[in-house]
Amino acid sequence: MYHVIAIERLYASGGNEIGKRLAGALGYKLYDRNILTESAKNLKIPAIYIESLEETSSGGFIFNLTKSSPFGGGPSEKDLPMADKLFEEEKNIIEKAANHGGCVIVGRAASHILKDRDDCLKVFIHADTETRMKRAIEKEGLDRSEVESTMKKYDKRRKDFYNSVTKWEWGNPAYFDMCLNSGNLGIEVCTKLLIDAVSASG
Repeated sequence: MYHVIAIERLYASGGNEIGKRLAGALGYKLYDRNILTESAKNLKIPAIYIESLEETSSGGFIFNLTKSSPFGGGPSEKDLPMADKLFEEEKNIIEKAANHGGCVIVGRAASHILKDRDDCLKVFIHADTETRMKRAIEKEGLDRSEVESTMKKYDKRRKDFYNSVTKWEWGNPAYFDMCLNSGNLGIEVCTKLLIDAVSASG
């Protein structure tokens, strides 16, 4: 059974809302931005620096750690840039949540961090540009004059961060169990399809 659902999403595609609805329907705990804020709190990073630090993570630690010798010679956490320390802290929180089970994790490259878990359903949510623009204006309160540039900015941030820490291609369906077009299907149907997938796996 899928005890963990890891959701990656395009900006304003409704991925966060789908994750929230899914967690509520399944009785699972939702992890989204609270992963970031908890990580920053643990590292005593001022909130104003959180987002910029996360997005500049090189992801080098997560890969180099596996190559480190137990007798030294590999990277040590104290030598890491703060951005990489932040991501490593997020990774620890995500792995701990997955081990506990019963959770929906939105973003933070959780689909890659948990790639070897058979009980993790890996999902990518996307939508057409017009649907996303409309949602960004209605749900995020963006002005029409700024919505296109804001979408591009956040999509680039997520893509660059994901590609950096995973060495995978952002949005490549080969890395996900389900890719859902929320523009065509709608938020409610996407949520139901995920609920059905979890139920069928049990």
